[in-house]
Amino acid sequence: MAEPGVKKRVAILISGRGSNMAALIDAAKAPDYPAEIALVVSNRPDAAGLQRARQAGIATALIDHRSFGDDRAAFERALDAELTAQHIDLVCLAGFMRLFTPWFVTRWSGRLLNIHPALLPQFKGLHTHRRALEARVSRHGATVHFVVAETDAGPIILQDSVPVLEGDTEATLAARVLEVEHRIYPQALRLVAEGRATFGGEGTARSGLASPGH
Repeated sequence: MAEPGVKKRVAILISGRGSNMAALIDAAKAPDYPAEIALVVSNRPDAAGLQRARQAGIATALIDHRSFGDDRAAFERALDAELTAQHIDLVCLAGFMRLFTPWFVTRWSGRLLNIHPALLPQFKGLHTHRRALEARVSRHGATVHFVVAETDAGPIILQDSVPVLEGDTEATLAARVLEVEHRIYPQALRLVAEGRATFGGEGTARSGLASPGH
């Protein structure tokens, strides 16, 4: 379990508007929340979330992937150096549109979280809402998981779902799933920061979890 009273320092990585970032920032304002959002990093200078973070009084950093050309390793070394310099304990991906190499994933193993707009292991990858509608599933949702080298394959920390309704479009389904994302990401970060959800390689050791919605 985490040491009582010591908040984990969290960095959020974004590429765009950062709506999940905002949900995490809001949650961390609570005095009893076990993590503080210490840094927001973007790989894109035009990411709207950077301004939102600054307005919240949070330190920001820009590490533009384009300045590194095709050298993914150099980009990741620069990102790792920034995270290390800021004494970051946990990293949350929130619409960060870059895939990591095994080096970075291994370096941050058990400390790197992502949210995916589907009920993993269903619909890994992109266009999850369209694929859910095409598959005619009755429920769809979101998953917070630890990041591993294989995309969207890490141990699940928390997930919840909503019904897929008659007449749903990608947009209407995405809006309902986004509400789930904003709810479960802060809950999952709390579990990890408190040491109640831990990375076990092949699976996640969990305790004290609420049952997913039905």
